[in-house]
Amino acid sequence: MLARRDDAIAGIVPCYLKSHSQGEYVFDRGWADAYERAGGRYYPKLQASVPFTPAAGPRLLIRDGVDKDEIGTALASGLVALCEATNASSAHVTFAREAEWKLLAKYGFLQRTDQQFHWRNQGYRHFDDFLATLNSRHRKAIKRERRDALAGGITIHPLSGSDITEDAWDAFFAFYMETGSRKWGRPYLNRSFFSLISESMANDVLLIMARRNNRWIAGAINFIGSDTLFGRNWGAIEHHPFLHFEVCYYQAIDFAIARGLNTVEAGAQGEHKIARGYLPQTTYSAHYIADPGLRRAIDEYLRRERAYMAEAGRELIAAGPFRKTAERPNDE
Repeated sequence: MLARRDDAIAGIVPCYLKSHSQGEYVFDRGWADAYERAGGRYYPKLQASVPFTPAAGPRLLIRDGVDKDEIGTALASGLVALCEATNASSAHVTFAREAEWKLLAKYGFLQRTDQQFHWRNQGYRHFDDFLATLNSRHRKAIKRERRDALAGGITIHPLSGSDITEDAWDAFFAFYMETGSRKWGRPYLNRSFFSLISESMANDVLLIMARRNNRWIAGAINFIGSDTLFGRNWGAIEHHPFLHFEVCYYQAIDFAIARGLNTVEAGAQGEHKIARGYLPQTTYSAHYIADPGLRRAIDEYLRRERAYMAEAGRELIAAGPFRKTAERPNDE
């Protein structure tokens, strides 16, 4: 969807007309089921997001040098009009920036929040600098987990660029299919996807692989941004204690420190990440629901959900692993 100013494109919202709710990470299947049981038709719906990833970022793309309020308003009202023109039940703008979330609320979009868990780089030079900020219990636990993860001759191999071979992709795809089939029932990325990203953006991919007895046994894929490492899919064909934490979380921290990245986004869900130094971060989505009755029901639900998410976030931060200033980092 485009907004024009003086015969030039001033703003864009990339969006999709969808007949399902797969690959979105902001779950509305309950809304769809309830609406269809009541005789409505939830699909198709409009979706503005980055496909297959819960990465937050701008969704209303506005050209520099134009009035951002004017063009943002045009894009917001245009989404409502596009929803009606396509006979979609709803329009969903997911993992948006907070400012976009607030703007869309002015045009009837319902506000939803959720949580991810992110690690923040505080100018650390080494992993031990990060460990020094944790309380004694968590510091000791992480050291033990990293040590035990490599028991039995397991080695870790961070691969990027030309170091990612088709053999590594074959192994990672097997991991992805095994874990995805077990957790989701039907993984949605095919083998060709991984070769294509290797051809087009290999230097922006970090594949962290684990090896034992001369074969790959586990791996995690990450995407390297300008200031953020985006952790995504993980899988394994052998299961070893703490290997998941090492491959997905600790190696990502090591890489972010070495590269000078500010943040590691570890993907959706997972309160177990808090003990590893990843703290809750609010994410924002906005939802335009065309049917007034369904809109009222969802609005009431989201009011309660937002209050719960805010309180849960405060409690999780308070229970985080970072030491109080009075505790000395060398108390072990």
